[in-house]
Amino acid sequence: MEQNYSESKVEKKIKWFWITFGILIFSIIIFFLLILKGWIGYMPSMQDLENPINKYATQVISADMQIMGMYAQSEENRIYVDYKKLSPAIIQALIVTEDSRFIKHSGIDFYALLRSIVKRGILFQKNSGGGSTISQQLAKQLYSKHAKSFLERLYQKPIEWMIAIQLERFYTKEEIINMYLNKFDFLYNAVGIQTACYVYFGKLPQNISIEEAATLIGMCKNPSYFNPLRHVQKTQRRRNVVLNLMRKNGYISREECDSLMALPLVTDFHRIDHKEGIAPYFREHLRLLMTAKKPDRKDYNPDNTYKYVEDSIAWETNPLYGWCNKNKKSDGSSYDLYTDGLKIYTTLDSRMQIYAEQAVSEHIGDFLQPAFFKEKKSSSTAPYSHLLSRGMINAILERSMKQTSRYWMLTKENMSEKEIKTIFNTPIEMQVFSWQGMRDTVMSLMDSIRYMKSFLRTGFMAMDTHSGAVKAYVGGIDYKYFQYNMVSMGKRQVGSTIKPYLYSLAMENGFTPCDEIDHEPQDLVTETGEVWSPRNTNNLMRGEKVSLRWGLQHSDNWVSAYLMKQLSPYLFKRILLSYGLTEPIDAVVSLCLGPCEVSVEQMVSGYSVFVNGGVCVKPMFVTRIEDKNGSVISTFVPRFHEVISEQASYKMLSMLRSVVDGGTAGGIRKYTMAPMGGKTGTTQNNSDCWFVGFTPSIIGGCWVGGEERSIHFNTMGEGQGARAALPIVGIFLKKVFADTTLGYSQYEQFTIPQQFSDFCVPQR
Repeated sequence: MEQNYSESKVEKKIKWFWITFGILIFSIIIFFLLILKGWIGYMPSMQDLENPINKYATQVISADMQIMGMYAQSEENRIYVDYKKLSPAIIQALIVTEDSRFIKHSGIDFYALLRSIVKRGILFQKNSGGGSTISQQLAKQLYSKHAKSFLERLYQKPIEWMIAIQLERFYTKEEIINMYLNKFDFLYNAVGIQTACYVYFGKLPQNISIEEAATLIGMCKNPSYFNPLRHVQKTQRRRNVVLNLMRKNGYISREECDSLMALPLVTDFHRIDHKEGIAPYFREHLRLLMTAKKPDRKDYNPDNTYKYVEDSIAWETNPLYGWCNKNKKSDGSSYDLYTDGLKIYTTLDSRMQIYAEQAVSEHIGDFLQPAFFKEKKSSSTAPYSHLLSRGMINAILERSMKQTSRYWMLTKENMSEKEIKTIFNTPIEMQVFSWQGMRDTVMSLMDSIRYMKSFLRTGFMAMDTHSGAVKAYVGGIDYKYFQYNMVSMGKRQVGSTIKPYLYSLAMENGFTPCDEIDHEPQDLVTETGEVWSPRNTNNLMRGEKVSLRWGLQHSDNWVSAYLMKQLSPYLFKRILLSYGLTEPIDAVVSLCLGPCEVSVEQMVSGYSVFVNGGVCVKPMFVTRIEDKNGSVISTFVPRFHEVISEQASYKMLSMLRSVVDGGTAGGIRKYTMAPMGGKTGTTQNNSDCWFVGFTPSIIGGCWVGGEERSIHFNTMGEGQGARAALPIVGIFLKKVFADTTLGYSQYEQFTIPQQFSDFCVPQR
């Protein structure tokens, strides 16, 4: 009886065990079904699973296939790379390190999971390895927020398991690896394996070596801890662990493993920052150009009608202007420069860009700026002209103070004007820009404003004379500290560089380079009846006969005034607009000396007329745009329009070559003996210094001046176009011609039809 009772008790325990176990299993199944349905936690929709990564950075690529930079949202600086373009070493290292049975499981590795539970959960062995598969880690990257506690992380785990299973259903193993590597954050704004390869080694993923692949994959365990820049020894040890795992799994031999483990950890770091890298001014200009919206009159200041008209014309005639908003994706939405993973293939050549930046640094940084500091050293009005009073200078500086972000922050804190000025005039420790690098100093914020204004600014652009392909673009001396773009945004008075346009109008109206006039002062009458008599910069051949060629050669103001008297300010304005200059331009007699404000970009484009038989070519920044899958979605071709006749253009080519070979631009011969034409320009008080020069294949234009027109050299010694701007073009051309890989030759000749080959012998 007692035995039967004992057996019945055991049976009841067994029965309740199985009931409890069944309920537990049933509850787990229900729990996971609820997760799968999205009733517990978050289960991505079918659409999200089909497009798990929809934010990719757009790459800006040079003509010589260098990645110059990218456009991306914060923390989404990711560039898509196809699985086929990954080095096999990257894939092998990832599998042996993160998920050795990746090929066999379907999202969850039960063996690894059980091992992790027993060794880590029960035996507390921290180095026993994790149980997460690559698919689960991808699910975590895509859909899990950062857990604030252990319990929250425990809750996320089963959700990630179900998402991993779903990912395995929708994607192949190769696609899962590809998504994982495209998503992982390798620090320093390097999201995704392609960006990481560039940031740490300056390479594409297909060119990464075995030890470099092991370094990057080793970071996947903990990128902050295994940081190859900050923790070299730790990262090297981790790299060697990965290499050893590759050896154990048969991907490399023991000898190869030993030799690779003995190598030091070497990186080639490239910071991803829109303010640094190659051609930052160009990249920012391109960004603004492509993301521009269709001009709406209400968005423009009532006093800025000209800008509205200019942008409206650009919207209609320039395919790149507003490209993101003018072109639509298959779903009808506009392209997003920051998330659609575009590849923008530009015309810029990274080598020529470097030469241009070096030319600016060598001339302004090493020569012109020290000369400017020396001249202003004892001046109480520095960096401003001695023509300004202290009261005028203080007013300028106070206006600049009110334009700073610091001033606006202080006003938002309800500080009085007196309190703000006290802060701005109190000396503090700070770092300031210098051509030799950042400099530690103590000065007030107001003094720092004045100090930064003391640096000369510049804008330089070079383009192909025939296609308009922009090869180099330097919008300023340092984008990090001087972000205003003096190539496209900034416009300054052009001075004598406008004269070739006037002479071309004369050539169109029956004049020739050989025509002679009396070299004497000219009186012109304005529309208001006043007499305007321009001064000349020299007294050469006064009272004698001079040719028009001589007049342009020596940038003579009297000859220019004579031509304006024979022609019309309104005709001149019309042809200036044809050359690509934009409003406002006042049709006045003094227009012949260049008081209108023009950008470097417009001047370089305009001078292409003289090389292309009277046809102007617009600057071309981009050749094609591809989507993230490599499909071409837009191509761009040169844009031309006729300005003057072919005959007039060759007359101008002949005269502009004389300016270089015996006139004001003769200084270019210090740098190159290539056949060239060009023109210098210097405005009143030496405020703006210009030079635009061209060979048969390259046009380069440069402006040099202060942030404001009242910041300039006091004398013509260094404050003229031939001394301040021309050397930058000269240094650039010298470097370009010395680099035979670029394909440019200083022995290339202008192609001139026989009937236009000789106009007259230049006067000296």
